[in-house]
Amino acid sequence: MPSAVSSVDSDPSRYQVDFLVIGAGIAGLSAAIRLARSGSVLVVTKEELAESNTAYAQGGIAVALGGEEDVDLHLEDTLAAGDGLVDADAARILVEQGPQRVEELLEWGTAFDRENGELMRTREGAHSRSRILHANGDATGREIAVSLLRHVRSLPKVRLMEWTTGIDLIVETVDGKRRVAGATLLDGEGGILTIHARATLLASGGAGQVYSDTTNPAVATGDGIAMAWRVGAEISDMEFYQFHPTAFSMSGAPRFLMSEALRGEGAYLVNAKRERFMQRYHPLLELAPRDVVARAITQEGMDGEVYLDMRHVKKNLHERFPGISQFLAEYRLDLNRDLIPVRPAAHYLMGGVLTDTHGRTTLPGLYAAGEAACTGVHGANRLASNSLLEGLVFGALAAEAMVADPAPSEVAPQTFALPAESYATPEAEVERWIADLRANMWKYAGLLRDAAGLEAMQVVLDALAGTMPRGLSRRAIEARNLHAVARMIVASAQARRESRGAHYRHDFPQKDAVARHSVMRGREVGFSEAFSGSK
Repeated sequence: MPSAVSSVDSDPSRYQVDFLVIGAGIAGLSAAIRLARSGSVLVVTKEELAESNTAYAQGGIAVALGGEEDVDLHLEDTLAAGDGLVDADAARILVEQGPQRVEELLEWGTAFDRENGELMRTREGAHSRSRILHANGDATGREIAVSLLRHVRSLPKVRLMEWTTGIDLIVETVDGKRRVAGATLLDGEGGILTIHARATLLASGGAGQVYSDTTNPAVATGDGIAMAWRVGAEISDMEFYQFHPTAFSMSGAPRFLMSEALRGEGAYLVNAKRERFMQRYHPLLELAPRDVVARAITQEGMDGEVYLDMRHVKKNLHERFPGISQFLAEYRLDLNRDLIPVRPAAHYLMGGVLTDTHGRTTLPGLYAAGEAACTGVHGANRLASNSLLEGLVFGALAAEAMVADPAPSEVAPQTFALPAESYATPEAEVERWIADLRANMWKYAGLLRDAAGLEAMQVVLDALAGTMPRGLSRRAIEARNLHAVARMIVASAQARRESRGAHYRHDFPQKDAVARHSVMRGREVGFSEAFSGSK
């Protein structure tokens, strides 16, 4: 390996690094750029570097570039969308530091769309004004990822490692206190790596694959959250899973994201009778908060298909939305000509590893940023296009805290042995097991919930625990992580006996007078227990 990562005792499977970053989306790369100024950095990602939730973000990045008034309005919009649960301090940091972080992206060559030389700004749901920047129409996340990667690759102290899966965190005892000191990893050839680090950042993204219907890529299996939970870190607000209102809905087709920007450009939502219906649900109509729109579509969908209608919009929509147009063409559909069938799909996790505004978790040496983290910045429902900004801002702040975190004294790298596996579950069985979990999560713990459904899901989870996939293949690891995430979502949803934001219960439709975050402490299970498939 290059000098950014040092081999320990000539053992090719053990390395020492100053900073370990698990995840190469916007939060991980934003952090790596700053960490490289202070030491060696290893960034690992499960697939190729361009494959992350960041790269799939179509809508854009929300940022208040219009001065102090715009910043204040962005804060108000964020607070309102979060349904009473947004951490106001975190939200103010997001909107105030966002412009500086976006200016950096521009300096690094990010090509946001422009009109007459000026940055083009559009509007999306629950925003009071146009402040969404786009790139290549509907490929904003990918453009930002490419820009950040280009910058990171120029930094000699950063090593990027693709096709590498996190297995578990390493916890050592320093002066009588537990501290995260790196992680064990599975490389692309099935080898086990032990990485010791002064500080470790979980920037591994969300967990949309816990549901059968999701806009998330295959990599989004909640790995970082599950890893943190297993070593005893606190996890917060896992019941708040945002279901994007408009994913493509056609039998046999993927739940491709029909960006909120479509409604920002004037798309109507119509039901099976071809009638607009959002006036019955919210005064902002199609631009209402995502949780409201998603439930409205679900309600209207009980009587037939729901569609996006842009036939009245007098623009070249192929030019404005090239990626979406190309996808729809595969199904002989056209934004300017056809009604587009849509329905909600799991999209974004507001909860995650509990952190402060600088990414510090409840375990020393462990940090989290982006969708894997829960700062409270999104509350119960994320404001459209705040996610990319979150990764930029809080990834940078986490890096600041990691650099300031003093390295523990007199801790020698230790050999970390994996348990021997006498049996590994065949991959076909692992896939069936995962499909069963995902289908039941969608059925019982999805957009609309109640006690009976959540109890039924708990029974399913208990049964699945008895047949937990074993072995150290990537898919077996992901299966166990998805089960852990599902347990957290279900337990949190059972405990929250109210409806707020993205969490809606038929049996408790009212909102409590006092807004409270949910917090659960990780299991602190032994490594062998977590990864042998035993209960």
